[in-house]
Amino acid sequence: MTDTPQPPTPPEPSGVDLARVALRAAKEQARARGAAAQQKKQARRGGLRSGARADGRDPLPLGAAINRLITERGWEAPAAVGGVMGRWPQMVGPEVAQHCEPQRYDEDARVLTVRCDSTAWATQLRLLAPQLVARLNADLGQGTVKLIKVLGPGGPPRRYGPLRSPGSTGPGDTYG
Repeated sequence: MTDTPQPPTPPEPSGVDLARVALRAAKEQARARGAAAQQKKQARRGGLRSGARADGRDPLPLGAAINRLITERGWEAPAAVGGVMGRWPQMVGPEVAQHCEPQRYDEDARVLTVRCDSTAWATQLRLLAPQLVARLNADLGQGTVKLIKVLGPGGPPRRYGPLRSPGSTGPGDTYG
């Protein structure tokens, strides 16, 4: 009898996530009740009419449309972290921002990856990581960032000698 590996179960939603889902559902229900009442009122008046007041058919400003899309899709946390990446110098200070740059945010693991330009700055940022996580969570909401993964500088680009054959990827391509 062979055991098939079970896919990892997704983590249970936390209280904050459940509250966001419940709030979003309540807003949608209220919006639906309001739309139904509006339709009844319009049916009594003889259907849709254009007027001086705004209704659901009017175009939205771009900012309002984007905010509505973010709320409907549940992208509040990734959008907030994206805002942090834009405000990185204000969050960590100009000196740290000059040497350390956020690379990506993993929403499932809630890990912010930061690359530093030297090993000394990577070590410094690792020491500052708990305070930085606390500052980010105070700004974004508790539990948004659980860990800051600090990467050191990447190595220099790999250089090949002048006698390189076209199309080869280096000495490792001859070993299989």
